[in-house]
Amino acid sequence: MEEIYLVAAVWLGLAVFSTVLASHLKISMALMEICVGIAAAFVALKFFGVEMPGRDMPWLKFIAGSGAVLLTFLSGAELDPTALRMKWKEVIVVGMIGFLAPFLGCAAIARYLLGWSGPASLLAGVALSTTSMAVVYAVMLEYGFNKTEFGKGILGACFINDLGTVVALGLIFAPFTIRTAIFIAVSVVAFATMPFVTRKLTKFYGNKTAAIRTKWILGLLFGLGGLALWAGSEAVLPAYIAGMVLAGTMGSDHHYIRRLRTLTIGFLTPFYFIRAGALVSLPALIVAPVTFVVLLGGKVMSKIFGLYPVIGKFREHQKERWYYTLLMSTGLTFGTISALYGLSHGIVTEAQYSLLVAVVIGSALIPTLIANAAFLPKHLLMPPPPVAEEEEIPELEEADK
Repeated sequence: MEEIYLVAAVWLGLAVFSTVLASHLKISMALMEICVGIAAAFVALKFFGVEMPGRDMPWLKFIAGSGAVLLTFLSGAELDPTALRMKWKEVIVVGMIGFLAPFLGCAAIARYLLGWSGPASLLAGVALSTTSMAVVYAVMLEYGFNKTEFGKGILGACFINDLGTVVALGLIFAPFTIRTAIFIAVSVVAFATMPFVTRKLTKFYGNKTAAIRTKWILGLLFGLGGLALWAGSEAVLPAYIAGMVLAGTMGSDHHYIRRLRTLTIGFLTPFYFIRAGALVSLPALIVAPVTFVVLLGGKVMSKIFGLYPVIGKFREHQKERWYYTLLMSTGLTFGTISALYGLSHGIVTEAQYSLLVAVVIGSALIPTLIANAAFLPKHLLMPPPPVAEEEEIPELEEADK
């Protein structure tokens, strides 16, 4: 038992170190956790001749998988249904092109230029078709774009883009059997009843018993996730749709969402992202730098050529077009989830997995840096609050006393 505690302490220590680095370097914490995982695995193998401690322990795999499931759920639950309805045409068109262009382009590059097998090429297309909701959402919050119609349009398009990735991963690689039919039927019933049951539980027990919503949601997600795995699919697939279904029910409760996000990001997802990095083979990247450049260029350029003309139909200002396009060119969470799915199911080799994760990390970093440095639409930034409002705060505090 002491081994479990020691391994958990080491991994959470790496998570703390990742957070400190991410804060100083001002980049995504998830991205830094992957990089630290890569470095830690390399050090363990290079200097101690062993795999990173705990990487393949069943309990750690469960915690890491739970982090991926809950993070996926939150991505769907934090959507703004009203914004999606108001900008449905822009969101659907941009999101679908954002998925299809890199999916077809990267799959073709992997198959015909790099000589990968058909399944591995399709997996590469899926993994590199994503847009990083985590990175984009963080950028929107940092600059205040999340409160503007511009930012809400980008977030909605990211959702449609990633939904295309989730559906493609399930349709292409999950075998359709009687188990699949049962999984789909049970999921449809669950999605249809989720909002009603969640509202009732919240109304009658939300303020009387401890964390009943969290227990209810975790039970649902684990149940659907287990059923998905039983059907030969992936546990994260129903989690995204469940989040979307409950977006209107739970999304307005910002306090609860923050608490659930704390549980997810503070404890669960570090295990997922560090483990995803620990599975990357640095030697495989070192011997194939050209392949890395080709795949990264294929992902980013297919996004740009596919999206820039389409976004021009909705945004007239040049900086808005480029900023929108570059943020849609990012990738992180679902890219690593898809790549890890391919590795765990024998669709891609460890070397191919390492290349895909490295490309996903590069796409999370490079387009974001370029967008913020050269194409930030400053004319859309929210103005600072007026001085009068700031002066009223002490009066309110006195009244509270």
